[in-house]
Amino acid sequence: MSDHGPLPGLPFLKMHGLGNDFVVIDARADAPRVTAGLARALADRHRGVGFDQLAVIEDDPTADLRLTFWNADGSLSAACGNATRCIARHEMDRRGVAALTLRTERGLLQAVDAGGGLTSVNMGQPLTDWADIPLAHAMDTLHLPIPGDPVATGMGNPHCSFFVDDACAVDLATEGARIEHHPLFPARTNVQFVHLVGPDHLRMRVWERGAGVTLASGSSSCAVAVAAARRGLTGRAVKITLDGGDILVDWRDDGVWMTGPTATVFSGVLTPAWLAAVP
Repeated sequence: MSDHGPLPGLPFLKMHGLGNDFVVIDARADAPRVTAGLARALADRHRGVGFDQLAVIEDDPTADLRLTFWNADGSLSAACGNATRCIARHEMDRRGVAALTLRTERGLLQAVDAGGGLTSVNMGQPLTDWADIPLAHAMDTLHLPIPGDPVATGMGNPHCSFFVDDACAVDLATEGARIEHHPLFPARTNVQFVHLVGPDHLRMRVWERGAGVTLASGSSSCAVAVAAARRGLTGRAVKITLDGGDILVDWRDDGVWMTGPTATVFSGVLTPAWLAAVP
């Protein structure tokens, strides 16, 4: 802040859900249009701000707000569960309400205050047909013809889940990058390695499409919960322990509900000079 009022530029918020971190731009105000170049520049943790995903808030005629998500590589994502929870919590607190509707490419999502500082979002019904995920051609999505016998699930974005003896022993950076670009996934894929800790308790590590290794992923958590239930490894309500902490996922009749903590870390302003240098 200067002595003469707010600095000109582009305001933003930095948020995270279990260490899965986001830059959030509220475009309901007079904000410049977000481009792939701006997303990539903002994602640079040395020359920008740094994030796993960028979320843009806009007005929507039939929901409380609309969200658009960008990956760190400048590509768009239809779903980002932890960012949705973080923004829902921030907006519920700002409005003094206990529930919201949020429009995303995934559809109209419901968010509610779950109590105890936790926020729940219904991420919608999982997609289990090969064409909806999408996969390159018809196949059994419960047993993909990839070494390791993974499960494919769509949560608005594609997911490939491997059930292994020890998720912590996997070379995540190498294997995640390899599977993200597997030819069975024409739109690339998020990749998870998971093992069973105990009844209805999973340990998961995640490689996110367009972002790389992340401490947590909401849509990945939903996909893994669905995959585990379809395989008969767990029930439909599970606790998932990620590198960043624990999240609860409940696959109900009305969709996959995800519940966990959120944090708004700081607010800032991108300077006009920095914005002008973005390619």
